[in-house]
Amino acid sequence: MAGRSDDGEVRGAGPRRDTRGIVLAPDLLARVRFRRRLPAEPLRRWVEHYWLIDWDLEEPYVSQVVPHPCVNVVFERRGPADLAPGTGLVAGVGTGVFSTKLEEVGRVCGVQFRPGGFRPFLTPPRPLSALTGRQLPLEEAFCSTEDVPSRILDPDREDERVTELDTFLLSLSPARDPAAERAMALAHRVRTDRSVLRVERLAADAGMSVRTLQRLFATYVGVTPKWTILRYRVHEAMEHATTHPETDWARLAADLGYSDQAHLVRDFTAAVGVTPSAYARAAAQAPSATG
Repeated sequence: MAGRSDDGEVRGAGPRRDTRGIVLAPDLLARVRFRRRLPAEPLRRWVEHYWLIDWDLEEPYVSQVVPHPCVNVVFERRGPADLAPGTGLVAGVGTGVFSTKLEEVGRVCGVQFRPGGFRPFLTPPRPLSALTGRQLPLEEAFCSTEDVPSRILDPDREDERVTELDTFLLSLSPARDPAAERAMALAHRVRTDRSVLRVERLAADAGMSVRTLQRLFATYVGVTPKWTILRYRVHEAMEHATTHPETDWARLAADLGYSDQAHLVRDFTAAVGVTPSAYARAAAQAPSATG
């Protein structure tokens, strides 16, 4: 049965099904096998989901993502299993579009933490702003990582890979942290409550000063509250453009709380690299996963 956690998330209902943040998601999903899986119950306080990708391509493909305000731990193998070694890294919050070229065969097993949820796993603990825009080898973030990438990537059965991800994360013995819980709850509200448009409003509703809120986000999320608000609104606009090619951008801008269409266009173009209308045209031309 689904239940509601301390940070306001509905747990047990399965991983989210949207494609927010994936640039031209139908184009990617037509080329790779992409799945999300929930972690073991004790980890769901901090981890949003696992994401699994496998590909076998005749031609290279460049995948792009407009990152969420969260940390990912990524295990990947690029090439045949008997030739290519598995690797692992910790990806801090990315501030620009992330691009990667997928070629031939490969596999990725990723962990997407909740915004604010990664710091309890970090050894030694440090502000998440120190990881923003960076990728760290596993050994720089955790005490022991010997053979972890191969243990996670080698199994043929997907359930076994998920079990190995659970085993690795549980071995890190994350501790409950009230400040992390508060950061996760506030970031979740930004994502789900369109009325949160200003940092001052979020701080006042949380009963803290703007400066205290900014310190909390720097320490536990890695980016500012303002950046988080803008990023989630851009993600909504991307998702809408993907599913509604004939988007009324003025109306969507108003729905997302922007003062005018021009403001949305500026934020969208800065984050995605193209205008909303150009993105919608490209999304309409992209092949579907079933096409």
